[in-house]
Formats: sequence, C-alpha cells, structure tokens
Amino acid sequence: MSDTSTGVLLLILAVLVVCSAFFSSSETGMMSLNRYRLKHLSNKGNRAAQRAEDMLNRPDRLLGTILVGNNIVNVLAASIATVVAVQLWGDAGIAIATIAVTIILLIFGEITPKTFAALRPETIAFRVTIVLSVLQRLLYPVVWLCGTISNGLLRLIGISLQESHAGQLSSEELRTVVNEASLGITPRRQNMLLSILDLEKMTVNDIMVPRNEAYGIDLDDDMTVILDQLQTSHHTRLPVFRGDINNVTGLVHMRAIARLLSRDELTKETLIASCKEPYFIPENTPLHTQLLNFQKHKRRIGFVVDEYGDVIGLVTLEDILEEIVGEFTTDLLPANHDIHPQGDGTYVIDGSVTLRAINRQLLWRLPEDGPKTLNGLITERLENIPDNIVGLSIGQYRMEILQTKDNMIKSVRIWQLDLQPAADEQD
Repeated sequence: MSDTSTGVLLLILAVLVVCSAFFSSSETGMMSLNRYRLKHLSNKGNRAAQRAEDMLNRPDRLLGTILVGNNIVNVLAASIATVVAVQLWGDAGIAIATIAVTIILLIFGEITPKTFAALRPETIAFRVTIVLSVLQRLLYPVVWLCGTISNGLLRLIGISLQESHAGQLSSEELRTVVNEASLGITPRRQNMLLSILDLEKMTVNDIMVPRNEAYGIDLDDDMTVILDQLQTSHHTRLPVFRGDINNVTGLVHMRAIARLLSRDELTKETLIASCKEPYFIPENTPLHTQLLNFQKHKRRIGFVVDEYGDVIGLVTLEDILEEIVGEFTTDLLPANHDIHPQGDGTYVIDGSVTLRAINRQLLWRLPEDGPKTLNGLITERLENIPDNIVGLSIGQYRMEILQTKDNMIKSVRIWQLDLQPAADEQD
C-alpha cells in the first residue's frame, strides 16, 4: 500500500474517532438534560429545546440512532486501524491495532466527550439535535428493526415503554429539588416552598388554639363585660357561645359590632343576630386540605372538633398561612408571651404552650409526634400529675415543674443539658 493510501486511511480513522466522540457526547448530553429546565425553555420557544424534548419523548428511537451510528463508526475504525497496522507491521499489527484503537476510542471517543457532555449537557445536546434528526431519518429502517426487537424483549420481562415515570416527582424528591435549587431562589423563598410541602404532613390539631385559650364572647356574661371585651379585642372575628365553647352560637365580625355600637343598638339579641353560622373542622384534617376548604367555603376561622363532636380548639386561615410565611409582624399581640427567657439561660414556659411553638421560637427539637403541648408531653412521660417540684430529662432537655393547678402543669423551667442553670435544683 502506498504512503498516499495509508495517509488517507489514517485521515479517515481520525474522522471516525471524531464521529465516535460525537455519538458518545450526544448520548450523555441528551440523557443528562434537566427535563424541567428543558420544558421551560421549550415553552419559551427555544427551537433546539423543542427538538430535544421531542427526541426524549421517544428514548428508544433516540438511543437506537445514537448506538447504531456509534457502533458502525467504531467497527469501521477498528477495521481501518487493523488494515493500516498490518500494512506497517505485518501480523503483529493485529495486536498493535487492537490495543491502540481501544485506548484511542476510550480516551478520545468515550471518556473525554462523555465527561464534557455530563458537565455541559445543554451545550452539547442543543447543538447535536439537527444532526441527530437527520440521522434518525437516514437510519430509520435499522433503528426500527433494532427497536422492535429490543422492545419485544422488554415486554417479555414485563416492562412497557408507557410505564415510564421519569417526569414525575414525589413530595420528598420535590423537597430535594427545592433544597438544591439555590440559584435564583432566596433562602426565605426556599423555606416557604418547603413549608408548603410540609402542610400535607400536619393537621389542624397541630396548630389550633386549644379551647381553654380560645378568646370569645360568653352570652352568659353581663352586657358590660361583653362591651368591654368587644372594645378591647385585637381580633376581627370572635366566637360567640353560651357558657361553654361547645355551646357555640356562631362567629361575629367586628365590623358588624362597630355598626351596632355606632347606633347604640348592641344587645345580646342583636349580637346573636349578627353572628355567622359556625364552621366545624375534624381534628385530623391535613393543613393543605383545610387551606383549600377555607377558600372553598369562604371562611377564615373554624372550630376544631374531635371524634365525639366536642370542640377542642380554633384554627384560622392566618394560622395556616403563618406555617408557610412565618409569624405576621402586624400581629398586635406578642407571638410567644408564654415563653420567658431567664438570666441564667433557662426558660420558664407555660404548660399550655404547644411544642411546635417552643421548637419554632427556640430552634429546639422537642418530640412532636405525640402530645401537642408541654403539659401533655410531661404528664405522658411522668404518667401522673405531680403536686410538687419534679425534675425530668427528655432527650437533651432538662425540665423542672414549677407550678401545677387544676390538674394541669402551669409552668416549667427548661433548658438544654449542655447549659447548666445558675442554681440547679435537686430532683
């Protein structure tokens, strides 16, 4: 063989290695595309993204085209390398060609292009879509035959091409996406998105105001007491009941009360007439469901009832929204007026405070999977209601009961075990 023909074969061999790199990078680039960003770009009218999305909708055809082309190129490269090596070194050239082609294709035709494509998938994928579209048409008969056989084998083992769930995300997977989506999303927005996902894990029972803390109008009170409550209330809507919140009459809006006060027409009868029918919520209703129910029924406050129909608390639309965006700064009442920091680093906390409120304010991790209040947590652990000062440890938190009243723990001193109070008391 002449030097000219050897040079031509070497040039063809170099072109084939480049083609192998093209197919390898195309495969990795196309398969590494972010499907959600791809759909976003496609919806914005990006033609390359639209072509890539169409191809990825038929992965069997896309992969068939790439793999058929890559195998043809690699086989031709190996054949030409063998011819050149035999011409140059005789029979020993077969072994030399095998080793050389393997190394060259691995480095220049596989590893390097695939690594680059994995790092820059859009750079590669969007540039190869036109060429791949042409190759799909040219190689269609071979791709169709190979695809038919391949799909038949997949069906034999119980796999259908229609069962792909690659574009679907579970809640936990979506949470991971939000956590990692740092570019263009501020930490506050990330927290809000994560809080929305958390709504399905929480029920109204987790955030309700307990019935013993519910602020409302008792029709059994004197009218002077009722007037004083209405004039000093910070709430826009108040429950109206008779004697006990279980005997609820309805909800009254302060706008209606202001109108009656301005006309000096406020009596118990007109107060009752101004009430709106009460809205009841089962205690185990998930927060995301209740948020939609508030919207559906045009309500902002509801009475939470247990399985026996007894009212156990109140929940408002604002309570749910605060789980998403945090405490509203416009609230006229202090957010955590029952948590009192002490000079020695401990906290004196009212027993009725919810564990969730404590964890959110102090960034603690008291268990929330059982009782909802500090009183409930302690009485569950002690299995009785103590009548004197008692100390206990729950996880990394040390607690001392300071006061009990009416079969309830009224106040507790609490601190983390790595923080020793100035005057530690004996159990």
